[in-house]
Amino acid sequence: MKMKKVRSGRQRGFSMLEMLLVLGILSVVVGGIFAQMDQAQQRAYAERIKLDNMQEARDFVDQFFRDINEIGYPNVRMMDVTSASWSPALTTPPTYAWNNAYANDYRMAIGLVRIDNTEIRFEADTNGDGNVQSVRYTLNGNGNCALCVQRSQVPKVAGDPLNAQPPNWGTEVNDALNPVIFTYFKADGTQIPSASLPLDISTLAGAQTLASIKTIKISLTISNPVITDIKTGKAIQTSFEGEVSLNNCSMATANQQTSC
Repeated sequence: MKMKKVRSGRQRGFSMLEMLLVLGILSVVVGGIFAQMDQAQQRAYAERIKLDNMQEARDFVDQFFRDINEIGYPNVRMMDVTSASWSPALTTPPTYAWNNAYANDYRMAIGLVRIDNTEIRFEADTNGDGNVQSVRYTLNGNGNCALCVQRSQVPKVAGDPLNAQPPNWGTEVNDALNPVIFTYFKADGTQIPSASLPLDISTLAGAQTLASIKTIKISLTISNPVITDIKTGKAIQTSFEGEVSLNNCSMATANQQTSC
């Protein structure tokens, strides 16, 4: 009579080698998941930096547009300069003989005062209260921030619009890399060559050019070298451009047709 073998009902457990193998696989999978999460976080951080830079640039351009839209207001074309009711009397003559006779008066906005690749100065009623402000946008205006686009707005004082207005700086944009921020065009579309800048009201040719400007283009590239993109390993850059047409009622030169 043959006897049948009866198999044991017990199941054999994992060996140490199998456990180590499973743990190794789990470690690889979990490590991959964490690596992907880290990359996703870094990409999200990079996108947030780009968004912050874009918003900073947009706020700057919006502020500039609001200011520049009031350029040259109020001026002699809107005032009765022959009236004897001015108190104190209107300031004459101007610092520069080719400027309008009332260019130095604190109640008159001369318009554009100085232009450069990284600077613009002008006078305008930026507060909407009838008082003239002397406004500047300049790269490193205070001399302590080489990559900062800074803005100054102060009430105009009676005197030379170019040199008599003390600035009061506030930073608008950090980490600006542009060698050229402002580009200028005449009414016929002709660009003022960058190589010919700066120009200001202290020369007849400069004053005539300022009086002829119709359009200003702004280009901004913002980049912090410390913050890099994980994909490229390069510093994150954000670019923004804007363009505004002027109602340029200039007092920089007397008896010259302007774009006003």
